[in-house]
Amino acid sequence: MKVLLVNGSPNKDGCTYTALSEVAGALEKHGVETEIFQIGTEPVQGCIACRTCRATGKCCFDDMCNELADKIVAADGVIIGSPVYFAGPTGALCALLDRVFASASKEFWNKPAACVVSCRRGGASSTFDRLNKYFTISRMPVVSSQYWNSVHGFTADDVRRDLEGLQIMRTLGYNMAWMLKNIASGEPAPETEKERITTSFPDGK
Repeated sequence: MKVLLVNGSPNKDGCTYTALSEVAGALEKHGVETEIFQIGTEPVQGCIACRTCRATGKCCFDDMCNELADKIVAADGVIIGSPVYFAGPTGALCALLDRVFASASKEFWNKPAACVVSCRRGGASSTFDRLNKYFTISRMPVVSSQYWNSVHGFTADDVRRDLEGLQIMRTLGYNMAWMLKNIASGEPAPETEKERITTSFPDGK
């Protein structure tokens, strides 16, 4: 079993990485392999709604989007981390995830997912909520911890002093490992209705 952890921070070894590393340690303690995917500092193209991916299953822009989508598909679970920028995830991460989920979300169905956020002081809850929406619109079971998945601090050393936050990260790792092992035991996925119903009111009725 393997979990992919996505570091949505431009800082390779900063606060978000520190939080994700704590989760990774807990997963590895329970025999789950981990990989941290760093999105880095290169500019990220936003989605242009060209719908090419609906025909090809791939984003038309050949960058890390398709690489990340393939890694999520190959993994048994995914955890996405982001620092808080103006009470939300980083713009680069959102631009990337918009394209990843637009092009490949059907391949993510029933794959356990979670997010973690890092903030100096505030904005964690709104960032947490924003990231979880990618999962809940994509039929991905959201793995919980014992509190909202956030750590606090301005530097990685600060985060290492946030003992409550680190315990929340470890508990998330334990819960993810538990869910993956239960899925691996052979329990079938939830029933899916063959036809998806979409409601719209074009006439305003």
